[in-house]
This record gives sequence, structure tokens and C-alpha cells, in this order.
Amino acid sequence: MDKIVIYQILTRLFANTTGVNVPNGTLAQNGCAKFSYFTPRMLAEIKKLGTTHVWYTGILEHATQTDYTRYGIDNDHAGIVKGKAGSPYAVRDYYDVDPDLADNPANRMQEFEKLVARTHKAGLKMIIDFVPNHVARQYHSDVKPETDFGRHDRTDWHFSPQNNFYYYPHTPLAPQFDVQGYCECPAKATGNDCFSPVPSHNDWYETVKLNYGVDYTGDHAGHFDPLPDTWIKMRDILLFWAAKNVDGFRCDMAEMVPVEFWQWVIGEVKRLFPQVIFIAEVYNPAQYRSYIHTGGFDYLYDKVGLYDTLRSVTCYGTSAHQITQAWQQVSDIQGNMLNFLENHDEQRIASDFFAGQADKGLPAMLVAACMNTNPVMIYFGQEVGERGMDAEGFSGRDGRTTIFDYWSVDSINRLYNKQLAKSRLSDDEQNLLHFYRTLLTLCHTERALSNGRFFDLMYANGHLQRQYAFVRADGHEVLLCLANFSDEQACVSVFVPLHAFDYLQLSGGGACVARDLLVNTQETIRFAPDESVVTTVAPWNCKILKISL
Repeated sequence: MDKIVIYQILTRLFANTTGVNVPNGTLAQNGCAKFSYFTPRMLAEIKKLGTTHVWYTGILEHATQTDYTRYGIDNDHAGIVKGKAGSPYAVRDYYDVDPDLADNPANRMQEFEKLVARTHKAGLKMIIDFVPNHVARQYHSDVKPETDFGRHDRTDWHFSPQNNFYYYPHTPLAPQFDVQGYCECPAKATGNDCFSPVPSHNDWYETVKLNYGVDYTGDHAGHFDPLPDTWIKMRDILLFWAAKNVDGFRCDMAEMVPVEFWQWVIGEVKRLFPQVIFIAEVYNPAQYRSYIHTGGFDYLYDKVGLYDTLRSVTCYGTSAHQITQAWQQVSDIQGNMLNFLENHDEQRIASDFFAGQADKGLPAMLVAACMNTNPVMIYFGQEVGERGMDAEGFSGRDGRTTIFDYWSVDSINRLYNKQLAKSRLSDDEQNLLHFYRTLLTLCHTERALSNGRFFDLMYANGHLQRQYAFVRADGHEVLLCLANFSDEQACVSVFVPLHAFDYLQLSGGGACVARDLLVNTQETIRFAPDESVVTTVAPWNCKILKISL
């Protein structure tokens, strides 16, 4: 079984060839990446990173301030669109793709289908977003208008299981900010469970909450028999994209949609497309097992556990022993957890708001990628230390790469843009890229990482506070993994208990030659039951020692 390595891309920003960055700039000013930019050569470079799946973020047609009326797409009211480009999570047509991404917007679906084919030909699988909880306030499908949400709703009812939205009868939407010229009456509930006709700037005011048969403003009871209309419409949307050979769906804010829906719809999709994977964005650990065992999800975000812990160890000096506690909380579902250090919601490792420099993320990345056989994900630009410190427009200088604006990401341009020489990467960026390529490739080439068992050594090494140590083993292949979360070079003595040898079914031991797979150097160590391995690890660095017993 190959380990899943996901490369998330904010599609409109990837290798944008203009290199122009006007804050709050228009499409005409700043430009936008296109489906066609993902050439076979570009996809081969992405695969070289160790990638198995590409998550193309922002594929579905969403609300925007760009005028596409000539292509039969109605304009959105600028006052309820976040940024000139708009949020990819304010979908306005589930059956269409973003015209920004097409060389010829009239042929946008055909261009997308060619991207699917190129991605597969490159040996990669495709993931796209499925945004089930909310839609753009002015949702309207130009492709299948007969499927529009709210088309047959009783708008004089606050709640009905067969309505697609929640309404405030005879009450206009009245946001707590000026939106001149926009009229919505009756008002609908806002996407972040804001059950009020007066959303604020802090609400997801650009979106409308979808109704899955849960009476949120009553007794919160679920009304699922007969099947709510929203369920059926969402099933058809998923089947539409699965039929276009999409390999997986990252399901936005999955826990805001009832688990009963997921149980039904994932079963419906996998009955026809059993190979399709479902990834849930969830943040409530109390719901994890329900969304796996009942809901049927393949993978869940490990944000509240592992991500938050690794960030705390990296930034705030938390003991590395907390990593043990983090994985133990999900030990029974570890294979279903998706590990990451960056995505479009989180701050960049190299930003002033996280670690301040990219190489401080190396030990955490080793843990996220190598701790177990479950999937790992990186965000485009992470491999060269993108800082995310631009103030792009609607998105301020917050350590994140904008999802709302037209922009050109300098580090990605220098890495991938065919019009710019790759040699323009700095030495530090080249070294970081080499680390990521090496680490993620090892996740496939080393059976101990892709299929082996995991043993945490921290319980036997209470003296380690800024270092984390574990073993991965498969048969006679043994890897000792060490991560140093310290500003200083660490001379570490790692005790390996007999229990580790028994659990990993290892025999033998003693003096041996170990090769550090990350830098291809050798050293002599003792690896034996109830003895200590003594080695040094550079500041903010790591080792994967391959041991021959």
C-alpha cells in the first residue's frame, strides 16, 4: 500500500505568470493561473516531490467581482463578495468550474476535463472541494438551473425538512454593514450557523446555510424520513463530479452537516465509485469516530490534535512529550487521520505569526510525515518556505496566502514558472526543497514508513524535552527517527527498551552502521534491547537512521 501524500494548491494563484501584485487588484491587473498552466512538465515536477494526490482548491464556480456576463454568468453583488476574486467556499454553481481558470471561459468545463486527464497521465490523483454546508448568497446554476437550491422552497416557513434554506419570513436581510443595492427578502440564515437576519462582518455573510433537515432554531431534531431535498441534490452533485473521474473530495466544514447525511451519501457514491475517497474538515475530537465509523469518511483533519501540538512544541517550547499524548488520543483511528503543518486556513510556517523561518518546521514535518502510515499533506510553497506575509487586499498581512484575491506568489513562480529560471531559488530555498523531496519520497520507498509499525520511545526517555524519538519497522527494515525542536545541536541518548524489540518483532542488535536517509551519511551506533543510541542532531533538524541488524 502506498502512503498518500497530498499537495494542496490554491489553483488560481499557482504559477500565475504575470508576477504583478496590485493590492486589491482586478483580474485584468494581477492575472490568474489557468488550467493549462498544469502542463505535463509541471505535473511531473509536482509528482517528483513525492506527491500522490493533488488537491486543486477553488475549482467550483464561486461568487466573484469579475464580470462574466458575456458567458451567461450573472454578476454577483460586490457588497457580498469577499475580495475581488471571491472566496472559493462561496459556491454559486455546483455544476460548473471557475471561469477565471480557463483560457477560454466558454470552454471552461472542457479545459477542466483535460486537466483531469493530464493529472492522471502524470500518475497523480485529483481531489477537489465539496462544500456542503453553505452556498453563495446569489447561488444560481447556469448549467442546471432546474436543480437550483430554494427553487421550490416555502419561503413563508422558517423551517421545513424539504426546504433547502432557513428563512426569516417577511424580514429582509439587514447586515451590520452597508450593502447598498442588495436585496434579500426573506432573509436566509448565514453559513456559519448565524440564525439571524443581521449578520456581522465577522460572519460568513457571503454565504447561506443549507438545510439538511435539522431544525436548528427549534429542538435541533433531525427530520430525515423522507429524505430531505438537499440530500438528494448533494448526492447528484457528488456523482456528477465522480463521473468526471475526480478521485476524491475534501469536504468543507463536514461537521456542520449531520453525520446521517454523510452515512447515506458516501454509501451512495461508493456504491458506484468505490475508489473515491472522502476527507472531512472537522475540529471536534468528540465527533471523530462518529464521522469515520458512522459517516463513512476515509480521512479526517488532525488539526486539533497533532497540528496544534506540533505548533505549540515549535513555537512555545511545549515539551515534545505532548506529541505522545496527541497521537494517543486518536490511536484507534490513527490510520484515518490526515496530518499537515500548512493549508489555506492556517498560517505559513515561515510567517512572523508561526515559526518565523521555514527550517524551524523540519522536525515537525518529520513527525507529521513519518509517525505512521496515514496520509500527510503539504500546501503549495511550503516546500520552499513561502512566508505568506503579503497584504493582498481583502486578505491582510496575516501569515496566510490569500484565498480571496488575485495575486502572484513569488516563491512558487521562482520554483515552477517556466518563464523564470529555477536557479533563482536561494540556497536556503533549494535546501528546503531538497529536504521535502527526500522526506516525502522516503515515505514511498522505505517500507518501514509506508507499511511499517510505529513505536514511540518517549515513555522510556523522560529526559528528552526538546527532542522526539520513535522507531518504524517492517520486517528487518528498522528506522530510528529523531526530531530536534531546539536552537542548539543536541547530543541525544535515546534508550530503546526491550519492549520495543518485542513489539516490532526485532531480533539481534548491538553495534551497527546506521545511514541517515535524509542526508545519506553513515555513523556507528549501538542499537540493542535496553541500551541507548547516542547521536547528535543539528538545531531544528532531524534524522532518519536506517539500521541493519
